[in-house]
Amino acid sequence: MLFIGYSDSMNSAFENPQWLNYHHLRHFWMIARHRSVTRAAEKLNISQSTLSEHLAELEAWLGEALFDRRGRELHLTEAGRVALEHAESIFTTGHELISRFRQSSESQQRVLRIGAVGPLSKNLQFDFIQPILADTRTKVVVVAGALDELTGQLQDHKLDLVLSNIPLRADQEQNIFNHPLGEVPVFLVGGKKLAGGPPQFPDFLKNVPLFLPSRQSDVRANFDLLLAEAGVEPFIHAEVDDMALLRLLALSGEGLALVSKIVVERELQSRKIKFMLRVPNLVEKYYALTLRKRFQNLWLGEIVTAFRQRLKELAAV
Repeated sequence: MLFIGYSDSMNSAFENPQWLNYHHLRHFWMIARHRSVTRAAEKLNISQSTLSEHLAELEAWLGEALFDRRGRELHLTEAGRVALEHAESIFTTGHELISRFRQSSESQQRVLRIGAVGPLSKNLQFDFIQPILADTRTKVVVVAGALDELTGQLQDHKLDLVLSNIPLRADQEQNIFNHPLGEVPVFLVGGKKLAGGPPQFPDFLKNVPLFLPSRQSDVRANFDLLLAEAGVEPFIHAEVDDMALLRLLALSGEGLALVSKIVVERELQSRKIKFMLRVPNLVEKYYALTLRKRFQNLWLGEIVTAFRQRLKELAAV
């Protein structure tokens, strides 16, 4: 249990209102995250009555109600949203403080824990971590998973950052922020040349087998819209949500794959790609998701800045 100040009880905290009880604030944070005293109590392994008592004490101490109780769910009040934002900042700063002292020795490694949304290009992930590899004091941990799983780990401070090609909606997690990293043009690529003269997009696609990302992708949704507006019915040969598989399908020569440039960059350099056509007005956007509005960790901020420059170079076609 960690306190700011010298008191061991809320009574002392009332007598010394400048001191904040981390224990009660942490319990409030868990309730806010799960929107339920019952679920938060299960996660914390304490009784509901104890958790409710701590919440009541914190609300009395702050002088504001932190939740509106609507049926079985709790919804943050305006005061609750302000308290939650400050709680996130406090816990993140505390985590950074502990990490700073635990990693202060030259012999110890710094750890950067990155989440990557499952379908995200492995090339993109590699380009993000490559500059870090030269530093032998740095250990990189990359965890792949679904967006909701990774944001949960971000909330629990098990990850420092999540790489995603899907922004988090504002109504999903109010304390997680989308930091735009950049955008990369999207191409139709294939392992062999198409017969005939220069293709006229999108008419030439009427009889061409296509390998497309799944419909969860923003790129796919926008591509479908382009074809629908042009009255083109595509021949969809495969739908996959794995960029590495899309790249292999493109190289098979059995059709064209819809991918961002970063997915096939190395194949372009080795000339394995025989057909390449940029899709007009179509880009894939990438984001870094964090708990802070800005990158308070200067080290992490430098990595993100370098990667943004990398995406700018890729976008210059």
